[in-house]
Amino acid sequence: MVVRIRLQRWGNRGRAFYRMVAANVRAPRDGKFLEVLGTYNPIANSAGNKEIRLSVDRIKYWISVGAQPSDRAAWILGKFGILPPPPRRMSLQKRKPKNAEPEES
Repeated sequence: MVVRIRLQRWGNRGRAFYRMVAANVRAPRDGKFLEVLGTYNPIANSAGNKEIRLSVDRIKYWISVGAQPSDRAAWILGKFGILPPPPRRMSLQKRKPKNAEPEES
């Protein structure tokens, strides 16, 4: 059984709230999970802070037994030093100049 650490969406439309869970890869996003590892509220409170609560020892346990974090979960874990930050993706479209043809005089 392949285990993935990922975000499970809760909350109403426009008021998203996520739980970080360890789940089977074949389980749906909001379906059955093995363990809740933390919570993430991306909506800032009145002080402008986003709330993240993580069970670091359980996350390290699941990673030690082979669980793979999803892209967004890896980004969150990288921000808190639990995992090394994932490499930044560079798009080739952004690197091309808009006027690729040289101007003739």
